Amino acid sequence: MIRNLLIIFILTITYSCSSDDTNVEPSIVPDENEQVDPGFYALQVGNSWTYKNYKRNINTEAYDDTGVIDSVSIVGTQEFNGSTYFKFRRNTIGNEANITFCNPNGEHFEYLRDSLGNLVNELGAVKFTNSNYSERLLNTDSWGTTYETLNADEASITVEAGAFDCVFSQRYAKSTEGEQFPGLDHFYYAEGIGLIYDTTSFISTAHHSIERRLDTYFVQ
Repeated sequence: MIRNLLIIFILTITYSCSSDDTNVEPSIVPDENEQVDPGFYALQVGNSWTYKNYKRNINTEAYDDTGVIDSVSIVGTQEFNGSTYFKFRRNTIGNEANITFCNPNGEHFEYLRDSLGNLVNELGAVKFTNSNYSERLLNTDSWGTTYETLNADEASITVEAGAFDCVFSQRYAKSTEGEQFPGLDHFYYAEGIGLIYDTTSFISTAHHSIERRLDTYFVQ
């Protein structure tokens, strides 16, 4: 009798183990070759962009090539507070004269990610937005405040790298009395490509001083 009970007990355990194994859901193993959607800002390691800088000639009112080149690439990722940021490397050459508003020669790194259409750095500052049309406060100083606003209209812009349909923002400053200064900067981004064109101005001058144009790019 005891022998029969032991056999039944063993068979029951064997059946239970077999049943549990059968009902276990197979784990999903990520494909190492699977491509993550780089999104609006083309955030993917290996992507790169080259920009040339042009300065306004006050005599001809044309924008002349300064020889300053910004080479930008995504070289890796890094975690900050549980979120993954893309590591951007910018290497600037040709600015031995330290031209105002052009980046200084050498390397510069920044960490960026897409947060609901906002291109943000690891400190939470918004570099650009393609979804927030409200006036954003960027900086407050003794002379006034700097703002940036995403334009509701899109624009087609042609640079050395080609023609692109872009969304764009405008950056401007207001005095402590609320009066807007003449200077106005623009930032143009194309979906799936990234930054196409931007300008930098003195707040007191209507014409921008420097414009930066996309010359070549590689996005996956």
